[in-house]
Amino acid sequence: MSAPWTWIYLDADGAAVSGGELPAGAFPSQGEAESWLGEEWHRLAAQGVEAVTLLEGDTEVYGPMSLRPSE
Repeated sequence: MSAPWTWIYLDADGAAVSGGELPAGAFPSQGEAESWLGEEWHRLAAQGVEAVTLLEGDTEVYGPMSLRPSE
């Protein structure tokens, strides 16, 4: 059984944020986690999330990855 895939939401200072309207949940695969982020990143950015980090269980896979459009 593989570990769940989750996102950590980060503010402008790189500190983890949670609660409020921010969704919490786990995904069964990396592809599903990334697909979900592809659909939801605008909403997360509007709620003040500046970047995200992807975890598989407790292992950081990549990040932080900015949610702001490149210039």
